[in-house]
Amino acid sequence: MTSTVDIEKLYRGDRRTVARAITLVENGGEGAERFLTGLFGRTGGAYRIGITGPPGAGKSTLTNRLAKQYRALGRKVGIIAVDPTSPFTGGALLGDRVRMSDVETDEGVFIRSMASRGSLGGLSKKTREAADVLDAAGFDIILFETVGVGQSELDIAGAADTTVVVLVPESGDGIQAMKAGLMEIADFFVMNKADRPGAEQAVMSIRMILGFRPHDEQSWLADVVMTTASEGKGIDGVTEQIERHRTFMQRSGGFARRRADQMRARVEEIVADTFTVQFWNAERRAALERTLPDILERHRSPYAAAAELLGSARDGR
Repeated sequence: MTSTVDIEKLYRGDRRTVARAITLVENGGEGAERFLTGLFGRTGGAYRIGITGPPGAGKSTLTNRLAKQYRALGRKVGIIAVDPTSPFTGGALLGDRVRMSDVETDEGVFIRSMASRGSLGGLSKKTREAADVLDAAGFDIILFETVGVGQSELDIAGAADTTVVVLVPESGDGIQAMKAGLMEIADFFVMNKADRPGAEQAVMSIRMILGFRPHDEQSWLADVVMTTASEGKGIDGVTEQIERHRTFMQRSGGFARRRADQMRARVEEIVADTFTVQFWNAERRAALERTLPDILERHRSPYAAAAELLGSARDGR
């Protein structure tokens, strides 16, 4: 299976090879795992930036503008746009390529739309692996753009070095951010569509709430950058804030800690997934089906049924 991907071409950044490699990891299986294991030593150099926030905030437009900005700085940019999974095909539904046509033809930009595949956070488990492919292929900046569905979006922080939450003035997003927990994961906010009424007030509200968070002179204090991404306004401020955060994290040791947390969580996820697949063999699924009537009739609890299934695993059945 891995023979379909020329690893040396991948390391040279050949676009067709990169696309083929991402398809390989999306499809999964032992071949994909061997492939990812082989290239893992070439990863770690790319800086990973998460762009999240509610639908309609202009995340795709901002991502497009950021890609152009980084290209102007001579950086190679990979964009992974995580779309809702189509209920019919299982593929990506929104097609961010349409909204990023400005950079799609740039040889230094690679765009891939990926289906969320039911991931609770909208960020596909395969997304991190696709980022590893882009990393190994020599891309300097990797932008994750997520579907933006509120609270379930929080796992973006588990994949990004810097997480940017994009809001707009008129929809009460400041309050919504507090409810959704986005305040905790945002390394900073972007108030997009800042030419609309209420933008200044919304920024002041968010800054006030940020100021109430426990912090000292050693802490990173998230800020709000105002943009009108559709007109390219304020994009410099976003890249400057990303660089400021990156520098702070590297000097404070936070960058190394964040990467360690990410890898720890990733290994735990792989182990959990492997155990889940191995556990639910045909016999245990059949046993679950047999016990369901008793559970539905309240003659047996789900906990007792689970304990019996787990016992079968301990006994090697």
